[in-house]
Amino acid sequence: MCGIVGVIAERNIIPILMEGLRRLEYRGYDSAGIAVRNQDARLQRIRSVGKVAELQHLLDQREIEAPLGIAHTRWATHGMPAERNAHPHMSGEQVAVVHNGIIENHAELRAELQQKGFVFSSETDTEVIAHLLAALLAEGQGILDATRNAVAHLVGAYALAVISPDDPDHLIVSRAGSPLVIGVGVGEHFIASDVF
Repeated sequence: MCGIVGVIAERNIIPILMEGLRRLEYRGYDSAGIAVRNQDARLQRIRSVGKVAELQHLLDQREIEAPLGIAHTRWATHGMPAERNAHPHMSGEQVAVVHNGIIENHAELRAELQQKGFVFSSETDTEVIAHLLAALLAEGQGILDATRNAVAHLVGAYALAVISPDDPDHLIVSRAGSPLVIGVGVGEHFIASDVF
């Protein structure tokens, strides 16, 4: 069980992501992380081992503002608690993903992606999703179509959120068997793995 949060807004979403993580921390104490699309149109990721307070400490040392981002608090299911296994997972600079659930066919997908030249830095099932998305983006698919096609390959129960630096106007989500809540505001939208 993990906690995921995502926000797209016309204001800085870092405080919203962090409040969401604090409220969802009961879903995982092993690590926490965020990925945002910053003002330079690049993905910026910060991860830490341990509780959400450790991630907040790292954020307090930086000046980060962003209108689009995803966050995660982890209960380790695949891979030990370590920064390399903390979410969000990325494939290069193309895509970032957070995930709650278990991808049952991750070993097969990992082997296929490694044959295509993808290098894995974690032991998680989630990194498979990031590389699968990157492979589809490299074929010229947009982030929405890539996500639709990627989840067609996944076996298991999951909720996930995806962002790409090339698409500042979309926070893509998908679920199968795991909870996912969507909130609609004025000029902003929120997702989470539970009500917070």
